[in-house]
Amino acid sequence: MSLSIVESARQTEVLGKYDVLVAGGGIAGVAAAIAAAREGVRVLLVERECIVGGLATAGLIAIYLPLCDGEGRQVSFGISEELLRLSILHGADGDEPKAWLFGGTREEKREKRYQVQFNPHFFALDMERQLLAEGVSILYNTLICDTVVEEGRITHVIVENKSGRTAYAVKSVVDATGDADVCKLAGAETALFQQGNVLAQWYYYASKGKIGLRGLGAADIPDEEKKEQQVEMLVPRRFSGLDGEEISEMVQLGHEKMYEDILQHRRSEPDFQPVTMPTIPQIRMTRRIVGVKTPDAAQMHHYMGDSIGMVGDWRKRGPVYEIPFGSLYGRKIRNVITAGRCISVTDAMWDITRVIPVCAVTGEAAGCAAAMTDDFQGLAVERLQGKLMEKGILLHEQDIEEKP
Repeated sequence: MSLSIVESARQTEVLGKYDVLVAGGGIAGVAAAIAAAREGVRVLLVERECIVGGLATAGLIAIYLPLCDGEGRQVSFGISEELLRLSILHGADGDEPKAWLFGGTREEKREKRYQVQFNPHFFALDMERQLLAEGVSILYNTLICDTVVEEGRITHVIVENKSGRTAYAVKSVVDATGDADVCKLAGAETALFQQGNVLAQWYYYASKGKIGLRGLGAADIPDEEKKEQQVEMLVPRRFSGLDGEEISEMVQLGHEKMYEDILQHRRSEPDFQPVTMPTIPQIRMTRRIVGVKTPDAAQMHHYMGDSIGMVGDWRKRGPVYEIPFGSLYGRKIRNVITAGRCISVTDAMWDITRVIPVCAVTGEAAGCAAAMTDDFQGLAVERLQGKLMEKGILLHEQDIEEKP
């Protein structure tokens, strides 16, 4: 039998007002905050951890997946490429795409996709420096716990941290939480990833004088893709990623499997030892907004009139997807827009759009849009597209063929 209590009414102090509040400091949130700040508005980035980068840094998923289609053509531009280059400012940890970085031929670019393995610690520090240089205010160690909604718009975002429970007045909000948390709190329509997440526990280790990244437990793939690739599961169950007790259990299971893996390696390599382990659970797909549009994986090479950028498929060569603006926002809450792995897509498409390049592409578009309006349904997409094209972003696959 469950019990409930009634909390006493409280007054919540409003600490400030921002044009754009970005919820979540993963790659999508970083891209959104930078993009909005470059439009000259006041931006607050709220992050629950004490490091930016999300799964890419705190989660140690230190692989910047491709900006290309696998056929030698770059498809993602703008901040998505800026961040890739920033991730290896101090050198790549592996998989360096020299043909892409140093003007190789198309044949050379076909041989090696535009992706890289980076050092997550350098990347987090350099992203923080970049955010501060752009004028973004960062609020670390802070959890968004509620919103105030009036007439279909979020007027205030309520947060909790060491200062207690406080609020910020906002013009528009970018939900880059990865779990559509702000959308859910504000009453926007959301949908769950039905399949659930497998357990993963990547960690860094030292052995024989070298440091390496151990990918213990791979990312899952949609059921319909399993004909081509099977997933080896660390434990025979899946996790929604949206329940506090379940996440705690998932973290403990991950620690147990990592510990067992380390001891197993030490039997043949006595100097094998852990260096860094993830400080957040490696959960990929949980909850998303139900957008005005919901693209599917079958829509590769489709022209989208409201495209805000393009992405490839990290799992295979060839596909190119145009991301429609309508997949970033819903119909119920007019001034909230999503970016990253909680945009509106089908379950089959989710595995394609949850990764770093797509997070950066959608983050830049969301940040630009949030700086322009507090009514995403009413924003003329041509205005947004014009700003993105000014930044060198190609919106349609035909633009790649026309590029000199």
